[in-house]
Amino acid sequence: MKNIVKQSARNETAAANAKSLAGCSNRRTEVRIVRGLDDLLMVYSIRASVYMAEQDCPFVEEFDGNDHCATHFIGFIRGEPAGCLRARFFSDFVKLERLAVRKSFRRSTLAFDLVRAGIDFAQRKGFTRFYGHSREGLDPFWARFGAKPLSDRETFVFSDYRYTEMVLDLEPIADPISLKSKPMVILRPEGDWDRPGVLEASSGRMPRRPTKNSVTTRLSIASPRQDENVKDVA
Repeated sequence: MKNIVKQSARNETAAANAKSLAGCSNRRTEVRIVRGLDDLLMVYSIRASVYMAEQDCPFVEEFDGNDHCATHFIGFIRGEPAGCLRARFFSDFVKLERLAVRKSFRRSTLAFDLVRAGIDFAQRKGFTRFYGHSREGLDPFWARFGAKPLSDRETFVFSDYRYTEMVLDLEPIADPISLKSKPMVILRPEGDWDRPGVLEASSGRMPRRPTKNSVTTRLSIASPRQDENVKDVA
């Protein structure tokens, strides 16, 4: 298996890999970004079967309040929802977490595919540092991607398991989404930046002339009152 940290290859392929996040139905394994409630319900089902059923994790600890401020990835094998991953974005790093693959699909490469998809997606957003918590005994899995234990940090415990903080540093890719990107590219669905989106089709319509609405009406009414208040105070 190719080492994901080899940058000469990654800089050429990260954008191409990100394209696959839109999904490809004729592949045996498919990873895509969660975009709707149906996808999210499948993610919840997978995590419940792995963390709650197998690891006896309490509901309130598994569903921790971060699901609606994160990006989720869902993996399918022959059309069956089989695994998932969650990513949360911070100032200068991305946290990859809640990686789960259903027991009957663990002989597949889906866990690797999910992590690769998360890394490719975040790199396209311009991130180069990745952070995660490796459960005791799983450090070699994360090391396959080039991740290393965070120096000068001790292992810690939550939800009845011991974890190690892992960090992966990668070189920037050549074409991240940035202010140099075209506005229509930035408007496209997350992870699907290389294909025209629905809003590009809308740009062919004649633009409307601005009309008054409740907001502008209220602003025009409020302005004189504010001037009067200022005059009274003076």
